[in-house]
Amino acid sequence: MAVTQPVERRYTGMVKRRGLDVFALFNHVFLALIAVFTLYPFWYVIIASLTGDYIAGLDIFFLYPVRFTLSAYRMVFSTRSILTAYGNTLFITIVGTVISLTVTALTAYPLSRGRLRGRNIITLLLYFTMLFNGGLVPTYLVVRNLHLINSLWALILPRMVSVYNMLLMINFFRSIPDSLEESSSIEGANDFYILFKIMLPLSLPMFATLTLFYAVSYWNLWFDAVIYLSKSAKYPLQLILREIVQQVDLSYVAGGSSDLTMSNVTMQSVRMATIVVAIVPVMMVYPFLQKYFVKGVMIGAIKG
Repeated sequence: MAVTQPVERRYTGMVKRRGLDVFALFNHVFLALIAVFTLYPFWYVIIASLTGDYIAGLDIFFLYPVRFTLSAYRMVFSTRSILTAYGNTLFITIVGTVISLTVTALTAYPLSRGRLRGRNIITLLLYFTMLFNGGLVPTYLVVRNLHLINSLWALILPRMVSVYNMLLMINFFRSIPDSLEESSSIEGANDFYILFKIMLPLSLPMFATLTLFYAVSYWNLWFDAVIYLSKSAKYPLQLILREIVQQVDLSYVAGGSSDLTMSNVTMQSVRMATIVVAIVPVMMVYPFLQKYFVKGVMIGAIKG
């Protein structure tokens, strides 16, 4: 009996380990398949932008560029409307993100402090705007009355502050001990010094998170441009991309240039190249902010 029990235990342990190994193998295979199905569309866009002639226009499955060519990218970067739209988008993204972060921080800080009278009512009113807004027509009338139609500021000022982002920053500021602020106040520091020298350096994860939120929001902006802009010289990149995707020939992209339209490129390749050009900046910035992104969202959403 004393010999059988250890044998049974060893046998049971081996069965459990084999079961765990099979389960782990199944998980790895399953997650690998999900990764393949998730990443292949992005990979397809890249290889299709590098594929020339008629092959890029065919709906076929391929893993690498066929008849490799950079003609689509040469056409994209030689098209004046795309370069102008790229500059417009950079302006909207950089200026809009800086303004949004500044206004969000200047609003969230006093609302996170207990000494501000009526802060709960103000926060409730701000939260109310997340549930109900004026609607498309009243917003358009406000923008028109401010003389912002056909101006890039029409894409920045109406969406200058996200209440959701502000609530995240308020919760993060509340997680910082009040003793830091009190000790600084005793030494004679004013509110602006406390905010910019103490609060914001300690809020780097949240600040990086909101930077990513605002920057991606401005970078992907296109619907507001459809409403407020009628001059093509003011179009952002995403609106140009939308028009290129809807084109059936190369005349719009090439601007009527026969040298470009007769080059080793198809409309499908140009579409894909434009998509790559539009998403590369975000893909380059995100890895550097990812560690702050996760930490900032978790702390800002939980602590309060």
